[in-house]
Amino acid sequence: MQYKNEEMAKPWSNVGNFPQGSKDSSMEQPHRNESMANFLPPEQFSHDFKNSELTKEQDEFWLMRFVSKRRLQPSENKKSKTLPLVSEVKESVLSVCKLVAELTVLCQHLRQNVENEDTWTKSYQTAIEVKTGLQEKLKALTDSEYISRVKKKLGAIKKKRRNIRRKKQECCIENQERKARMAEKETKIDTWRMKRVREVEEKKRERELKAAADSVLSEVRKKQADAKRSVDILRALEKLRKLRKEAAARKGVHPPSSADETFEHHVERLRKLIKIRSDVYDAEERALRVMLEGEQEEERKRENEKKLKKEREKLEKQQREVECMLFGDSELPPDHPLQPFCQYYLQAEHSSHVLVQIRQEWDRYLVPGDHPDGSSIPQGWIFPCPPSSDTWGTALKQ
Repeated sequence: MQYKNEEMAKPWSNVGNFPQGSKDSSMEQPHRNESMANFLPPEQFSHDFKNSELTKEQDEFWLMRFVSKRRLQPSENKKSKTLPLVSEVKESVLSVCKLVAELTVLCQHLRQNVENEDTWTKSYQTAIEVKTGLQEKLKALTDSEYISRVKKKLGAIKKKRRNIRRKKQECCIENQERKARMAEKETKIDTWRMKRVREVEEKKRERELKAAADSVLSEVRKKQADAKRSVDILRALEKLRKLRKEAAARKGVHPPSSADETFEHHVERLRKLIKIRSDVYDAEERALRVMLEGEQEEERKRENEKKLKKEREKLEKQQREVECMLFGDSELPPDHPLQPFCQYYLQAEHSSHVLVQIRQEWDRYLVPGDHPDGSSIPQGWIFPCPPSSDTWGTALKQ
């Protein structure tokens, strides 16, 4: 069986060029190659097989060359020139200074030993060696790029030291400010603690004084009760003697009149003594009551003063808030843009001459009280006039 077209007899060696996503071509290729191998003669089949191997090698070579061209070449990292160490530069400069000093000594030795040929020759060779070493050392030190790198390194070190010094100063200032804040807080805490201690001591002293007054008053009342009980006992004794005297009279026993006089005398004396004691106790009670009322009055006054102080502080705070909203904060920082204006309008509070000048400027506009255009300075806030129409009133309300 012969094919009209010789190209169709060749096996499909370039099957890789076809799209791999096609299902029919991938499944159909082995079948076609197998069928072609069955129909071709052995000589032609072997020849075609060799051609397919050659084409395969060519394809592999072309693919490798393509991949090698497309492969990203690793970029050579530019070795950054490291900055020289200051210690090395210092050692180089010191070694150069030593070599210069040594060369100077050798030159002087050569001048002194011009007539001595052997010594002069040895010194000359040594001087040549020292000169060679000095030139090698000076090559690096005279290189402009090397010097610029050294200067850059020194600039970086100076900058670093400056930053460290600045940070130390900032830390020192911050520590001082922190200590000042801590000292201020401790002062406030101590003041508050002493105030609280005084308040507690005052309250304790008031309680003790009140307790002592109550105890004294209770003792006085107890003594008054004892005096009343003594008066009741005297009355009971008089009544008992009267009953016994009546009982003895019924029996026919009559006591002498001197006994009655003696009894009456003792009773009257006891009554006077009890009355004197009662008057003393009443006076003590009145004094204690006056003292307690005075303490209560003082306590009420202190409470009223505290209330008035709180109300006054509240009003002052409200007044400061209103003034701050209208005129701004009076305690502005030094770098605030409104600080010059604030100083200008508040300069009369710190200078009497400025106060007199401002008062003179105000006094220029003084007029008699009956002047038609005259008016006094308002003592409070100036409120707006009522709206002239209902429409304007609605706009104000909105």
